[in-house]
Amino acid sequence: MNRTGFYVVLLAGLITAISFYGCGDSAQPQEQLQPQEEVKRSETISLTLWGAEEDAELLEELIAGFKTQYNSQTFNITVEYQSEANCKDALFGKLIDGYGPDVFAFADDQLRVMVAAGMLAPVKDADTVRKNNVEAACEAASVNGVLYAYPMTADNGYFLYYNKAYLSDEDIKSMDSLLRKAKAKGKKFVMDWSSGWYLYSFFGGTGLSVGLSEDGVSNQCDWNATDTEITGMDVAKGMLAIASSGALDPSGQFVDRIKDDTAIAGVSGVWDSVVIAETWGENYGAAKLPTYTCGGSQVQMASFAGYKMVGVNAYSKQAEWAQKLADFMTNEESQTLRFVRRGQGPSNILASSSDEIAASPAIKAILSQSEFSSLQSIGGNYWEPTQKFGELMAAKNPENRNLQDILDEMVKGITSLY
Repeated sequence: MNRTGFYVVLLAGLITAISFYGCGDSAQPQEQLQPQEEVKRSETISLTLWGAEEDAELLEELIAGFKTQYNSQTFNITVEYQSEANCKDALFGKLIDGYGPDVFAFADDQLRVMVAAGMLAPVKDADTVRKNNVEAACEAASVNGVLYAYPMTADNGYFLYYNKAYLSDEDIKSMDSLLRKAKAKGKKFVMDWSSGWYLYSFFGGTGLSVGLSEDGVSNQCDWNATDTEITGMDVAKGMLAIASSGALDPSGQFVDRIKDDTAIAGVSGVWDSVVIAETWGENYGAAKLPTYTCGGSQVQMASFAGYKMVGVNAYSKQAEWAQKLADFMTNEESQTLRFVRRGQGPSNILASSSDEIAASPAIKAILSQSEFSSLQSIGGNYWEPTQKFGELMAAKNPENRNLQDILDEMVKGITSLY
């Protein structure tokens, strides 16, 4: 198939599958691969793997383990570094050009579009994978009951890290007390207000909602509501109070601020746990997010729950071996190694039940936060409006614009189809 023909097939798959989401029909790749013929042992199997650059050493260990397990076969496995957060867009471009990775890691929010575009091959032994992994991770890797990716982590969320040398367990229960203590110490609380991923924490526990509409593409959002118990204005005012505390660093550069000893608390995930533990040592603490003052009450800050997974290219020329590599990268032993090397929490049931993983402060914190977490299920138009809103609140609304107008503008952007 030439490049133009492939583009037509891919685009047609995207349009067709999206149109059927609202009807509940299962979206299937437009081009179903036939089972491969048995590969001769003498043939070198070439595979391309996409993974996060920060996982470089881990990926090399996993590849070495895979080659050992299948030591009667010769492999040429090429690793290319690609952000898990942007995998979908990069993959789409590669497939249009007629090539791409055989196996790739990505975050759960990209799954539906990948399936709609026919990018993902369904998991070969889905029943076994479902049996070995927690139910929520498998649901996040599925569309209309079909498992399209191998769950890899169940920890792609965020919580509070804090330095016990400055903050007590009582100090971190509320944002008010945390900020007062940080300001008194001449230190900062770090949280990225330019990302809608983190911005959700202020709205998620208020009764206001955001999420995919029935069409599976656009969003519904009532964050600008004026007739609810807690209104959008209440949230905006609560955020402005935090921004005006003198202790907020909204840059999101948490690790840098830890290393230069200007931050004593911040919001991040398990991916920073290793460096935080090394820097703070015995003073390393982690907990659920605090409450914050909103509408005259203390509202528990919420979070998005997220999962990372490994997919197989529906157009891989080595489909059988690509499935085996994806399965190996996400098995119990590999997920345990991922925790040891990178501090990332497993989705594998046996791996997550080990004493070492259960004792991790970061894993304990994300489990505590999970009670106040929701699966990220939103369309692409969510991100830019929330970024603008968060940055405006972080800057303390410098032009003193009407807050309701700002909220209406954000919601209009979130719910727009274009």
